[in-house]
Amino acid sequence: MPEPLAQSANPHTADTRPADTGPDHPWPDHPWLAHYPAGIAWDQSFAPMPLHMLFEEAAGRHANRPCLDFLGRRYSYAEVLDLVNRAARGFQDLGVGPGVRVGLCLPNCPTYVISYFAVLKAGGTVVNYNPLYVERELEHQITDSQTEIMVTLDLKQIYPRVAAMLDRTPLKRIVVCRMPTILPAVKGALFRVLKRSEIAEVPRDGRHIDFDGLLTNGGGLRPVRIDGLRDVAVLQYTGGTTGVPKGAMLTHHNLLSNARQVLAWFPDVALGQERVLAVLPFFHVFAMTVVLNMGLACGAELVMLPRFDTEQVLKTIARRKPTLVPGVPTMYKALLGHPRAARYPMTSIRYCISGGAPLPTELKRQFETATGCVLIEGYGLSEASPVCAANPLNGVNKEGSIGLPLPGIAIEIRDLEVPSRKLGIGAKGQVAVSGPNVMAGYWGRAEESDRTVVDGFLLTGDVGTMDGDGYVFLLDRLKDLIICSGYNVYPRVIEEAIYQHPDVVAVCVIGLPDDYRGQTPKAFVQAKPGSSLSVEALRDFLRDKISRIEMPTAIEFREELPKTAVGKLSKKELVAEAQRALAQDGASKGG
Repeated sequence: MPEPLAQSANPHTADTRPADTGPDHPWPDHPWLAHYPAGIAWDQSFAPMPLHMLFEEAAGRHANRPCLDFLGRRYSYAEVLDLVNRAARGFQDLGVGPGVRVGLCLPNCPTYVISYFAVLKAGGTVVNYNPLYVERELEHQITDSQTEIMVTLDLKQIYPRVAAMLDRTPLKRIVVCRMPTILPAVKGALFRVLKRSEIAEVPRDGRHIDFDGLLTNGGGLRPVRIDGLRDVAVLQYTGGTTGVPKGAMLTHHNLLSNARQVLAWFPDVALGQERVLAVLPFFHVFAMTVVLNMGLACGAELVMLPRFDTEQVLKTIARRKPTLVPGVPTMYKALLGHPRAARYPMTSIRYCISGGAPLPTELKRQFETATGCVLIEGYGLSEASPVCAANPLNGVNKEGSIGLPLPGIAIEIRDLEVPSRKLGIGAKGQVAVSGPNVMAGYWGRAEESDRTVVDGFLLTGDVGTMDGDGYVFLLDRLKDLIICSGYNVYPRVIEEAIYQHPDVVAVCVIGLPDDYRGQTPKAFVQAKPGSSLSVEALRDFLRDKISRIEMPTAIEFREELPKTAVGKLSKKELVAEAQRALAQDGASKGG
């Protein structure tokens, strides 16, 4: 449970409230304190302990309550705890302990949850892998992290790429879960017959371990010492501000604190009574914390889906009636825009927290109207476990704001050129975050770690401002900033304006080289099917919403825009495409 801040030994949370220095800003270093949600204490800290204890404490309180629902197969907390204990012993027998990294290359399924807590309990470190990674991406991450064991499914869509890593990376063994064994009995039998072509052949040799075989033991663990404050629980790979994938070292304390920080932000959560829709992939840090860790910490039932399919999600919401639905903006947009959405009531939903990308204000209004829920925008990044700020559930939600810092987290705006220099209220600069959720550093990259965490503050690479009430407003990513004729142009400002058009489904704005202005904005727009929206009509719509310097000089309509695995819009493919086009154009002119 949270403890008074004064008892904390954690240097990230060792601040206390400064003395009242004036009527406008009672706490000049922490202006959000004057406007913090009632009933939530900002000045709280969290006792360090091994992350798996979060689940074990919940299992002790809610042993007979439902814990997991995977496509109709349900497990109680007591059942999952027994499986975790037996898997932990199985991993120990494979040599897993402190310093050993175990990869999870899995979609959302019971195997992920069991393996995640079992590896942690055995003293190992989890390395998350996107099961859609191509071989090149797998090879880089396995080699960089020195992953020795990988857990995956026996599906042709995943297993063969993992198996190819045995002969050219540090990977020594693969633990393979057979898909039919985790489905309800009837579905499992049908899968074996009707989906046989999708099941991969797995060799029977010393390098492959059947997941069910891993569980064949009494569950008694050999003692292992875990330092909750310092030991790394998860290596979470992220492009960060450079685009080069690197492992953020998230300690047990980082992840445990962030789960409790998010839970504290939802004071009305009914412990042991909630259902959380788990469709965001657990291998992504947002879902790992907000869905998996926080959901289990409050004794909720996780209603898991292995991938996002709009109609399947709508049917699941109508049938299983989740009360908490974390998501990304494109997910909420898809649910609202489905042609048969009216058939599936979503009124069971009480709260939603949106992350991963800016939440358009109009989308927030539309989803809240359709469901009756409260949809808030949060903000975070992998290096911070990830959630740093959110709008309050009960209180002022300022349009365009990512909200207030979560309990125990301090946010400052730092100078873009001198990141050690703190800026005042209303100034534009780099958002910097401090708290018990901030990573221990990047795996094997000490110099980059030192550049990213300065004076205990994580430099996020995001440009923003803070108003006098402590609300933070993001303007854009530093790397996405467009400089036109010496003026800073923020793609997010343009995107928000374009999203106001009722025919727009999605938009990405990037900067292109311009001989006259240095850079110029280009907008890629996905319109509603059947829309007659034209470039000219969209420009006319924008004339009173953005300045002339912000007006995109190019607008291109696309049937679909690229997305990441978690479903947020991805600009890197569009930037790479534009760079290739410019290179080809230059080559043709040169010829």
